[in-house]
Amino acid sequence: MTDTERNLESDPWPTRLRGVTETVVATLGPNDRWNQAALGVHADGPASTRDDDGRLHAVTAFTYGNTRTRRNLHGRGGGVVQFTTDAVDFTNAALDVFETDDPVLESADAWVRVDATQVDARDEDGTRIETWRLDPVESAVRRRVVPVVNRGHAAVVDATVAASRLGVPGFDDDALRERLERAVDVVATCGGAREREAIRRCAALTDDWTPTGDLPED
Repeated sequence: MTDTERNLESDPWPTRLRGVTETVVATLGPNDRWNQAALGVHADGPASTRDDDGRLHAVTAFTYGNTRTRRNLHGRGGGVVQFTTDAVDFTNAALDVFETDDPVLESADAWVRVDATQVDARDEDGTRIETWRLDPVESAVRRRVVPVVNRGHAAVVDATVAASRLGVPGFDDDALRERLERAVDVVATCGGAREREAIRRCAALTDDWTPTGDLPED
């Protein structure tokens, strides 16, 4: 299915955003390859904007530390925000160095090219946190999908968050490992093949955590 172009003046985003939406952002690196990384976009963050009718325009995002995403946003001034429900792609984006030749993943159902502007920065427990305003420039919907709620997929997302915080000052490593163990149990009970592969991938990419039980198999 070909991409469907969007009218940014009437509908800047391909779906109605609320709270924090977990996405995968592609940013072009100095090697001219696209770095894929997990990125939460905040509909009501400090840099978010709405028009007079209340429609969302700019969203807020944060980078933590000297990541590839941070460096590429500074170097290139923007990226491509993608909406995907593929658990394996999301896990690789969240926890691994995941580079591609093209910005948009095959699993992405929609994408938005954004301009990125740093609007604030602070240090917290030794970590530099930068606040970004992301303004939509171009967007497309590739596939219309019926939304489903799967606890296994939600558990994978939560596991990647917990794994990324292990060893970071200000977080309780034991509590994070407990979250990871619960995620394994939920994926084993509720997840499909991609979620099971994703939680195995999460375990393989997390040096500071060894699952206490068996990981779910296909």
